[in-house]
Amino acid sequence: MMYKRSSALFKEAQTVIPGGVNSPVRAFKAVGGTPIFAKSAKGAYVYDEDGNRYIDYINSWGPMLLGHAFPPVVDAVIERAKAGTSFGMPTELENKIAELAVSMVPNIDKIRFVNSGTEACMSAIRLARGFTKKEKIVKFAGCYHGHSDAFLIEAGSGAVTFGTPNSPGVTQGTAKDTLLATYNDLGSVEKLITANPNEIAAIIIEPVAGNMGCIPPKEGFLEALRHLCDTNDILLIFDEVMTGFRLAKGGVQELKGVYADMVCFGKVIGGGLPVGAFAARSEIMDYLAPTGPVYQAGTLSGNPLAMAAGLAMLKAINADKGLMNRLEEKTKYLHVGMADVLDRNNIDYTINRIGSMISVHFCKDKVVDFKSAAKGNNDTFKTFFHGMLNKGIYIAPSAFESWFITDALSYQDLNETIAAVEQVAKEL
Repeated sequence: MMYKRSSALFKEAQTVIPGGVNSPVRAFKAVGGTPIFAKSAKGAYVYDEDGNRYIDYINSWGPMLLGHAFPPVVDAVIERAKAGTSFGMPTELENKIAELAVSMVPNIDKIRFVNSGTEACMSAIRLARGFTKKEKIVKFAGCYHGHSDAFLIEAGSGAVTFGTPNSPGVTQGTAKDTLLATYNDLGSVEKLITANPNEIAAIIIEPVAGNMGCIPPKEGFLEALRHLCDTNDILLIFDEVMTGFRLAKGGVQELKGVYADMVCFGKVIGGGLPVGAFAARSEIMDYLAPTGPVYQAGTLSGNPLAMAAGLAMLKAINADKGLMNRLEEKTKYLHVGMADVLDRNNIDYTINRIGSMISVHFCKDKVVDFKSAAKGNNDTFKTFFHGMLNKGIYIAPSAFESWFITDALSYQDLNETIAAVEQVAKEL
């Protein structure tokens, strides 16, 4: 494939945008080469500035559950824009999407809309600290909750020590209140609770990890976390920015039957526009301003275009009783097809899958946490990524990201993808 226009645009972008991109993963640093500049997308396909067509497995990092340019969402945005794009005042749309979201998701009474998943997680943590009157939080290595200071923390010298910042600009004072645990390892959480008695406000987790590849929770892990939180007066926060309305209408809470105290949303809830939200039962949410003392605000929160897109998306998901089964079947079909190809070519790999999320790791061992995900052969992944790209298959330009399946994918698209894996496997 030719990437002349994309290459020229990237060179131009680097003169006015740091690194030439507005989000680092887009720069292709993990895989090498020049990023692809998108021009348009429809259904399961994205088209670049050079006219190349790709079967898309990023899907805007998750929200395009029903395909790009999904007509009900597009129509809702167009009609809403004709009546005004922003008011800085409440609108009926906010009521409607809030009522629908609360009806779809278990164990929440109220929801507040913000503009991104980062905002949602940041605000949820502040609310948890204000509500519990405690300051420390527990997060898991490899789980990403946005770029708020409290979340950009890596491990210190041991599981029970304080973390240290892994980005300049994050202060040691912020880092000392963030404790780092190991995903799928209950013992690491128990040690932190023991070492910090009555100091932990919340445990925040991606209930299905998507930022170290797709990593489902081990059997009983979420249930055990729920018990630990109950017995130690700690709030359990599910970051469902990726999984909310994707793995089930009610997210992982519905899928696994484990209820969190607070839930964060993004991606699907905005129908592809920049939207985030956080939700909980009334006694927690009423601690927010203007009802309660914990301050949170956003000039463009509840933007009518975003609310119109999100409402159209949630309505479509809620009305389609077979959607989740179709998505799971397509993901399983892709899994089985790729595994067969990689087996026949004697390539070391592990494939993780749950619902409509899937990832390929080029290592023999099971991938259950960030440490095991890091064992994957990155050189193999680079070859795989560029081989797939050259065959018109667009996957995440990082070995530490999930693929997202859209209902717009046909079985012909899946077969084309498996055939591409077959060809690329010979280069591995």
